[in-house]
Amino acid sequence: MIILGIETSCDETAAALVKYQGGKFSILSNIVSSQIQIHKKYGGVVPEVAARNHIINIIPVIDEALTKAKIKPSQINRIAVTTGPGLITSLIIGQETAKTLAYAWNKPIFSINHLKAHLSANWLNNQPIKYPAISLIVSGGHTELTLIKSKNKFIKIGQTLDDAAGEAFDKVAKLLGLGYPGGPIISKLALEGNPKTFKFPRPMINNNDFNFSFSGLKTSVLYTVKKLKKINKKTKADLSASFQQAAVDVLIKKTIKAAKKYNAKTILLSGGVAANKVLRENLSIACQKENLNFLMPEIFLCTDNATMIAAAAAFEKPTPWHKLRVDPNLEI
Repeated sequence: MIILGIETSCDETAAALVKYQGGKFSILSNIVSSQIQIHKKYGGVVPEVAARNHIINIIPVIDEALTKAKIKPSQINRIAVTTGPGLITSLIIGQETAKTLAYAWNKPIFSINHLKAHLSANWLNNQPIKYPAISLIVSGGHTELTLIKSKNKFIKIGQTLDDAAGEAFDKVAKLLGLGYPGGPIISKLALEGNPKTFKFPRPMINNNDFNFSFSGLKTSVLYTVKKLKKINKKTKADLSASFQQAAVDVLIKKTIKAAKKYNAKTILLSGGVAANKVLRENLSIACQKENLNFLMPEIFLCTDNATMIAAAAAFEKPTPWHKLRVDPNLEI
């Protein structure tokens, strides 16, 4: 089975061809056209600008994916497209393109939840997953814990009550004048800093639920910056490392706590912030201590891409045309 995936939920225009055969995935092509340089001057994604660039990029990106995979439309079995959550104007571009191709090529279309797709990036490892599993999704728009009972049964058990983890990274980077996107910049600078320099809070870390809050942590960084008379590169590195460690500590403790409550056998990490080196390493160590199986996607599959969209479609049912709708607030 060959699946064409299309992703336009935010500012990446992506298309990918994935083959699923004999219970194993193989990536035939994975094309992503990023708009980071376009939105950098605004300090964040501008929805209207993102949608306009999707219109320009979508067909060339799909053509490139087909060419690289050496796949003809007649060989495709399924077309999968992100229908939410995300920016509504961006989602519409992907949906309408997918519908047009499905009609022209006479292919079934699959409506894919972007968050489930992030989870599905772990299927691409082709490693066995022992259930039940706990998934931690961390990105610029979402921070969620999900109980997974099977490849198509997901139950959300916790989420951020304010800022997502990735959003907090971006805002702290802005406070420190580091630029956009903040996550990669802070992670790189933190390598030069001491995470014990500043004693930032770990919000809700000891609460009995599985929800998160990062606005207080961000505010603590703000107050600390205001108190400092002079901030040089070393101080920024220490601030970055201390903030990053505080955020990572909360994410890991909540995830392990959820795994214990639900007797999970596996922990899955996914989302853009899953590319963070400290989070990957610390969560891996925590899972080893608890004898939990730990899976995470390769770094290039953590950020938004269409490969994960195609992978998710392998376990979904086709969507009737009259039910195909985008939903910017779609949840698991």
